[in-house]
Amino acid sequence: MTRVAGVALARALVLLVAVSVLVFCATELLPSDAARSRTGGRAGAEQLERLRAELGLDVPAWQRYLSWLAGLCRGEAGTSLVTDRPVAQIVAERLPATLTLAGCALAVAVPLTLLLAWLVGTAAPRWREPLSTVVTAVAAVPQVVFATGLIVVFAVVLGWLPPVSLLPAADAPVFDVERLTLPALSLAVPAAAFGAGLLGGAVADTVRRPHVRDAVARGLPRHRVALRHVAPFLLAPAVRVLAMTGGALVAATAVIEMMFGYAGLGELLVSSIGTRDTPVVQAVAMLAAVVVLTGSAVADVLGAWSDQERGGVRAPA
Repeated sequence: MTRVAGVALARALVLLVAVSVLVFCATELLPSDAARSRTGGRAGAEQLERLRAELGLDVPAWQRYLSWLAGLCRGEAGTSLVTDRPVAQIVAERLPATLTLAGCALAVAVPLTLLLAWLVGTAAPRWREPLSTVVTAVAAVPQVVFATGLIVVFAVVLGWLPPVSLLPAADAPVFDVERLTLPALSLAVPAAAFGAGLLGGAVADTVRRPHVRDAVARGLPRHRVALRHVAPFLLAPAVRVLAMTGGALVAATAVIEMMFGYAGLGELLVSSIGTRDTPVVQAVAMLAAVVVLTGSAVADVLGAWSDQERGGVRAPA
């Protein structure tokens, strides 16, 4: 287990450095820069050069990357090129809003993933393919389209929920069921369908194992069969699938927050790209990468532990 944890940590660190290079290069390739955005395109060449020097944009890219990476290692994300505020403070103001939205979406997505995977994996042969097709179709629908459909049905036609979640950044963390329902469902349902499509096959393989069939033939209650004979064999793949689902869900918050006017990190990322505020863009992108890679590393460790425990224990009687 110690070796697996070490390998997972090393892989996560290597991937994080690679992601930092990709993020920095992507922001470098953005057209225009913060100096031109800050002056509204009305400044002359001399004024732009002077402002670029003040912002540190005249330094070679490799030096700026190393300086930025060193700052991240010290826990410093730099200063906004547009507002001159510390990036960490800007991110901290929006983080609770995104955590609230992501937490609500995960609270729906995790049990829904497990339920759909169980239904697909244990369905009768004549129902398995139609159920799998429906789950795959839902997972294939772009979240923008799915969110638009929810808005049309629940906000426009039925009038049950507001079509937007326009909350000031300071008020965004407040748990408001009406304003959070549509954004959370827009994130959770496609992510759950995606995860169930991956996990359903593992469920189908597990329920066909001899010890599970024997338990069913002996007349054991279905809940006991599920908990004692099926669940231990599904822990490793379930953890890995849920980690992938969580990562996809976190990555999708930017689109959903923009659609619903939700003042979180995703909305901050998109607006910062528009103003070419590269330190903010880089900080938000790296924070998302840390979350996804941490989840993946934890899933690898838990999966290895589950495989080890399962390998040393006989199927329960």
